[in-house]
Amino acid sequence: MNQTIDSIYRSHSRRVLATLIRLLGDFDRAEEALHDAFSAAAQQWTEETIPANPYAWLVSAGRFRAIDHIRRRTRFNAVQADIADSLYPEGETMEITESNEIEDDMLRLVFTCCHPLIPAEAQMAMSLREVCGLTTEEIAHAFLIPAPTVAQRIVRAKNRIRSARIPYEVPDKTELPERLAQVLHVIYLVFNEGYSASSGSVIVRADLSAEAIRLGRLLLQLLPDAEVAGLLAMMLLQDSRRHARADTSGDLVLLADQDRSLWDRERIREGLTFSARAMAAESVGAYALQAAIAAEHVRAQTAEETDWQRIVALYDLLLVATPSPVIELNRAVAVSMCDGPAAALSIVDGLLREERMRRYHLTHAAKADFLRQLGRSDEARESYVTALSLCQQAPEQAFLRKRLAELEVKTRQ
Repeated sequence: MNQTIDSIYRSHSRRVLATLIRLLGDFDRAEEALHDAFSAAAQQWTEETIPANPYAWLVSAGRFRAIDHIRRRTRFNAVQADIADSLYPEGETMEITESNEIEDDMLRLVFTCCHPLIPAEAQMAMSLREVCGLTTEEIAHAFLIPAPTVAQRIVRAKNRIRSARIPYEVPDKTELPERLAQVLHVIYLVFNEGYSASSGSVIVRADLSAEAIRLGRLLLQLLPDAEVAGLLAMMLLQDSRRHARADTSGDLVLLADQDRSLWDRERIREGLTFSARAMAAESVGAYALQAAIAAEHVRAQTAEETDWQRIVALYDLLLVATPSPVIELNRAVAVSMCDGPAAALSIVDGLLREERMRRYHLTHAAKADFLRQLGRSDEARESYVTALSLCQQAPEQAFLRKRLAELEVKTRQ
């Protein structure tokens, strides 16, 4: 039963939280209500009595418990009474349905976390905590900063929302363009955490990927912008490969080794349509370029047919649009396919001069692969060990151990 509740938590908790924030008007109160709702579910549900609509049950339970907490406080006053009455007037029957209002709750949450009155670094931390449900430790690892710093940023963001009375709403369409960049970045982060979990026992968190795609669709309806289309295209094309990225044992399967018959052709068709739309715009942005790179991979019938020269050219454009060492690392992999591992290794060695990239496990994993291809086994082993020490995702750890074991076998031969 605990596994069932854990599964429901992963698939429903963020949307339940988003709705509770709207209903209760306070992040901390909503988080407490979310915890209480799942505690009640653990006590009351059995395999035979799980509600047909767990989301509705959890929202209702969380709301009830929030009201009870307000009414039971020792120093109960008239203001708190008004709050409780407004949350659930006497005799009201609460109906939770899949209405448009509820469907917008996650988008409201994203826009609230990304409000311009909240500092940019706090926006990201707040979004990953509230929208993705990551712990402060996981966020700290993602940003390569101390966990207490992340916690402080989240607390300050919540205080700013409270003190500035930042509205929990999707802004008017006239305000959307100026708020768009940060919101797109948050949706991108949500998708990335779903596409390749930063830690844990699985490669993919399908609930987060699906939520990011849903938010992308909803945002495109509100604002038919080329970059929104580009982000949606990228997410669809990347997600199309989800079922081929791990084998039946849950082990990582590299792109070159994936069974392409498992790729979702409907996702690919839709993603290519949005990608063409984004690339046809007067100004081509970073998300459109990332979608174009993903499109090159899905167009290839086999790994050998991949147009790596075009992918390198697209990465060159992407680095102009969005200079980033992580993008440069991805470009290095494409360069290795065109010009060989020595050229790619030179790029990675340059990236390792940066502190952030020295603490990123994929930098060392890429270097190890290039060294292995060049026959420099001892150096490759050292880089694999470093990558393994920095990696927090179990399937990636297993893959790195496999590479190390292969090196040992090769050394003995």
